[in-house]
This record gives sequence, C-alpha cells and structure tokens, in this order.
Amino acid sequence: MIKNYWNKGKKQKTITIVTGLILLVALFVLRDDYQPALLFVRKFIFIILLSATVLFFGLRKFRNSASTGKRIGILGLLVVFFGILYVIGWHFKMYDYMKTYNVFNNLNRIEINELPLTQNERIQPLQNISSMANESVGETKDVSLPHLVRVDGENKWTMAIQPTEKYVWQGITDNTEEVFSVSSTTPFPRFSNENRIPVTFSIGESLKFSRNTYNAVVQRFNIFQLFTMEPSDTFYMKNDTGQWVQVVSLIKWKGFLFPYPTFGGVMVVNNGEHDFSDYIERILIGKGTYISPEEMKNYPYLNGQNTLAEKVSQLQAESLKFLGGFSDPLPWNMETAVKIPELPKDQNQQPFVTDFDFSDTNSNAYSGLYHWFGLEPVGEERTSLTFSVFIPADGSDALYYYDHASKKQGYAGVSAMPLKVKESRKEYDWTANTPVEFRPYIKDIAGRKRMFFLGTVSAISEKDAGQFDGSATPDLVLIDSEYRDVIWIDVKHPSKWDKTVYDQLNEAWRSSEGIGYYFAEETKSFDIVNQVSDSTIVIPMIDKKAEEIERLQRQIDSLKAVEN
Repeated sequence: MIKNYWNKGKKQKTITIVTGLILLVALFVLRDDYQPALLFVRKFIFIILLSATVLFFGLRKFRNSASTGKRIGILGLLVVFFGILYVIGWHFKMYDYMKTYNVFNNLNRIEINELPLTQNERIQPLQNISSMANESVGETKDVSLPHLVRVDGENKWTMAIQPTEKYVWQGITDNTEEVFSVSSTTPFPRFSNENRIPVTFSIGESLKFSRNTYNAVVQRFNIFQLFTMEPSDTFYMKNDTGQWVQVVSLIKWKGFLFPYPTFGGVMVVNNGEHDFSDYIERILIGKGTYISPEEMKNYPYLNGQNTLAEKVSQLQAESLKFLGGFSDPLPWNMETAVKIPELPKDQNQQPFVTDFDFSDTNSNAYSGLYHWFGLEPVGEERTSLTFSVFIPADGSDALYYYDHASKKQGYAGVSAMPLKVKESRKEYDWTANTPVEFRPYIKDIAGRKRMFFLGTVSAISEKDAGQFDGSATPDLVLIDSEYRDVIWIDVKHPSKWDKTVYDQLNEAWRSSEGIGYYFAEETKSFDIVNQVSDSTIVIPMIDKKAEEIERLQRQIDSLKAVEN
C-alpha cells in the first residue's frame, strides 16, 4: 500500500518522507511513553511467545479444516488452553510463584547465628515524618515520600519540597527548590530553616512531561535498558563532593522463562536550573548518570547507603519460603513457608530501614542501613517470628537471615504486637489511636542480646486513615518478643531505655534465667532493719558532728552558769 502511494507522484513521495521523519522523531522523543509496553513484553516474554505459538498453529489448523465439527473442536481447545493458562497462572498465582522461586535460586543467602545490635534508633515512624513535613509547607507545595538515608555521617529523613500535583501549571513551570533533611534520632524533628536546604532540581517526582523524574530517567536509557530497566524509588542525599543529588533506584529484570526483578544500580541526577539547554538534553537523551551495581563501590557516598528499591527487597525476603524446597509453599505442605506480615492500620509496611551493628556477628556484613523483615508463618492465626531478614540497603549482593524457628526461640512476631500494646493501656481510646511500625530493637541487656520491637502510638484521622498525627513527643513502647511484656519508655531520654527495661523485667529474667544483678548503683543505708520474731529493732544512725556540737554547747552553758 505504501509502495503504491509512493509511486503516484512527487507530492506523495514528499508526504511519505515527512511522515516517516515525524514518526521516527516521535519514536525517539516519546520513548518514555511507550517504554512500559516494552517492559511488559520483557516481563512476560515466555507467556507471550507460548500464547502466540499456540494461537498461530491453532488458527492455521482451524483454517485448514473443512469440517464444522473440527473447527468448533479447535476453538474449544483454544478456549480451554487459555482458560487453564489464566486460572493457573493468574488466579492461583503460579506465575508469581515461579518468579519468586527464580529469585530464591539466584539469591546470595547467608545464614547468621547471632543477631546484630541496633544503633541510632529512629524515633518517629515514616508517616509521622510525612505528616509533619506536609504541615510545614504551603498550599502550592507537596513533600515527597520520606526516605532514611545517611547524610554527613548521620541518619536523616530526606524529602523534596516540590510543586503540588493539584495545580498542573506549577508542575510545568516550577522547579524543585528545597529539600528537607531531618534527624531521625531526635524526638523533636524540626522542619525549620536550618533543616530546609535550598537546592534546585530541574526535574522532580511531581513535575510534568520531560521534567518528571520517571520520564527523564527513562529517556536516559539505551535501547537494551528500555527493555530491561525501570525506575523506582527516588532518594535525596549528598554526593562525595557535598552536593545534593537525586539518586533514582533502578530495577533490572532478568531471566527468560519467568523473569524476576533485581537491583539494577542507580541513576544519579545532579542539581541545576531549568533552562533551554537543559530542556533539549531532557528531550533528546534524558537526565542522569548511570552507575551499575558493580561500579557503586567506587562511590563512597553510595556504600552502606539506602538505595535499594523496596519492591526488590520485598520479593527477596518473601523468597525464603522456598528454604524447605520448591513444593513446601504449596497449599498441601507449608511446613516452613513464611510470609511478610501486613498490619491493616500501619501505612508503612515492611521493610523497615534500620541501622544495624554487625561487628560481633562473625560475618562480612557492613554496619549501617539495612532493610529489615520479620517473617512469620503463612497462617493468619500464626504470629510467631520465624526469620529476621537483613538485606543491605545499598543493593549489595547478599541477604542475611537469622532462623528463630530452628532455634526454637518462640519469639512473637510483628503481627502480635498491636494487641499487646492495646492490652497494656486499656484507658487509651484505641479507636482514634493505634500503635504502628514495630521496628526491631536489639540490645545487649543483662548478660545477653535481647530482641524487642519499638513501636509508636499515633493518632489517626477518622476521615482519612492515612493521616497520622505528627506529634513531636510520641508515646513509645518496647515489647519483649520473648517475654511478651510491654514497656512504656520516655521518648525524651533514649539513654535510659535499657535501664527502664531492666527495672521492669529484671525479676522475671532472674527467676527464669538465673542471671545476676545489673545496673547496680551505690546506696547508703540510714536504717538497719533486723527482724527478730515479731519485733523490729531499728538502730539509729549516729551523727558525730552533731554530737560534738552538742557537747561544746553544754560546756558553754556551764561556763555561763558559773559567771552568774
């Protein structure tokens, strides 16, 4: 058809050439718009090829059959085939099952025999930080999702102050001009000027068209990356020269039969103003510098940093359900199958980014930020802690796990925590408040490492369940996962938490574990109590200075009497 149109004349040739050039330019410039379709083909390449092959031969057989009965039979077989493919693959989720199994087989699993200690405990949960940040900006601004990252050697919540998505014009014309950088270890997070960093990014998560972070990063992909990569979480941090940058975590899809997601490195976007040259760059080649997982070791600011997409770490943690074998997670087995527990009222689900100290665990793991998961048995009524999973937040090729179940520790898991907190304070109005985000708290107390869960009591809006109270002094609780006791702690004095825990539980520990006495303080006794039969003898303390003063006073009184 195109050839016939071409041969009609000069005008038709000109139109064909111009149209072809326009389509070519559009294909190049608009690749961020059709890239999800390319990625879809990559994710389901095996299913697409299988379905296309069956459909091709089925329809060819259908056309070559003269009998009406055979044609109906062929159509029936095609319907049955695609019906079975849908039911098994999607309804019973066997496609996801096989994808997770591929993750398990390609995972560098390392079992540790000792839990790491937690350090630099973050006080506020993610949703409280998000609420307080949004309370500190104006009508035309939004705050991006907070992420816990390392800035200048400290753990901080960072998030961009960006044009709101409610007003489209701001998303087209404005820049991202400020970043919040708030300490995660203080109970008093301040969103004032010293924590409000002026820095300009010409692209942002809420900006429109080519200025959107997703679009700009996709434009930067080469032809092969368009089929295998997708942008994920966006982090804000300082690079090795002290400049603020956007670090976009990338997900790379591997495999043929059942492709699975892995950490694909990062795309680093430098700060800068929006101008015409910046516009041309975004349109033609996108924005950002690609750093592969193998190259990240050459950038100190990315080592031990939080750059891993949670979508990847969640699938890696979930894949531990295959530790008992390929068939163990099937409905008729499930002896060692586990799940990532979800708490309905907790808006921030696992993983919880936590700072761990691995120095005394006899492993090669670094001390720093990890994605932590507390895996539990698959049954809804089972809430025991089966595995603690530690996935390096910088995307390192490793997964560390501690097997609580095989050690028969009998620890309670995250799912059991909310009810224990509510039972400990019945006077609370638990319809308007809820305990959230139970992250691990592991400390060496009274002679051994003990595992607790640190939770925060937050108020929730009745109209919007996602609106958490942003209190600067929230109520905090520690729950002993072994003894199930709830300890309410003072958020303003973290240095006293271990002592508070010991004061409440030391008698229980001594009676069941036979431990000694810890946190001993020097005391001065003023009374000596001695129980003899039914009487108590109290020996008063003798103050020698007072006795000497009394003796001298008597001498003075006697001299005065002689003079008179």
